[in-house]
Amino acid sequence: MMDTTRPAHPTLEQLRAVAQPPEVRSRKNAEHWTAELYLRHISIYLTSVLVRTPISANGVTGLMILSGWAISACLLIPGIWGPLLAVFCSQLQLYFDCSDGEVARWRGTQSPKGIFLDKIGHYTTEGLIPLALALRCLGGFGLLGPDPDRALLHLAWFHMFLGALLALLIVLNKAQNDMVHASRALAGLDKLPDTAAAKAVPAATLVGRLRRLARFLPFHRMLHSVEMSLLILAASVVSLIAGQPTLGERWLLYVLVPAVLLVNIGHFVAIMASPRLRK
Repeated sequence: MMDTTRPAHPTLEQLRAVAQPPEVRSRKNAEHWTAELYLRHISIYLTSVLVRTPISANGVTGLMILSGWAISACLLIPGIWGPLLAVFCSQLQLYFDCSDGEVARWRGTQSPKGIFLDKIGHYTTEGLIPLALALRCLGGFGLLGPDPDRALLHLAWFHMFLGALLALLIVLNKAQNDMVHASRALAGLDKLPDTAAAKAVPAATLVGRLRRLARFLPFHRMLHSVEMSLLILAASVVSLIAGQPTLGERWLLYVLVPAVLLVNIGHFVAIMASPRLRK
């Protein structure tokens, strides 16, 4: 039920105390790495505007979902402007993603439905971006003529397959974390705290050593919508400089598929080696 005791026009200090408590700001994995850098410092201003309107927290989550889907739609625009717009939409998605929780905490309307909608938003957004990248790659094959070359058609299907495979691998990597929580709940275990200690792998083991090495190249961070859109923007700049449409995007697709496969394998091994699934 909505908390009606709080002011309808709160100050920023009042909002921060309720909407951004220390237990939220200190979350290790639920917060994007830009949260402390700039995200939470700016999102509170957006939340300050939103709590003065009738929009619900789930309504804000809906805006997060739409802005996430807009990333992929923008990537279908040829040239450099599509990726630039995609980067803008990815930042917009981040702010709505922060503000929906802040609005819910201020109004006291946190609910499983809101968490569910948030998951829908992230899974669909990050699953659609690789498909949009693959479709973007097709723009460099000249397939729009009346009689396209058969070899180019086969190449186009190959890129669509790579895009679908990449989407599956990215969604699977996200799902592994949710599988841990679901497995613990079904086994009657307590909720896993969002701390580094709860997910730590013994340092003396081979997996622990590999995880320490992986910190120098945290590729798993590149699989979020913000980072993916920035990578695609960089790839489109390469295409522009090279004078070959979608050259950079195609090579990005070739690199991402095996890299994300390795990330999935490493994630699975790390989960199995950590105390996350132990009683």
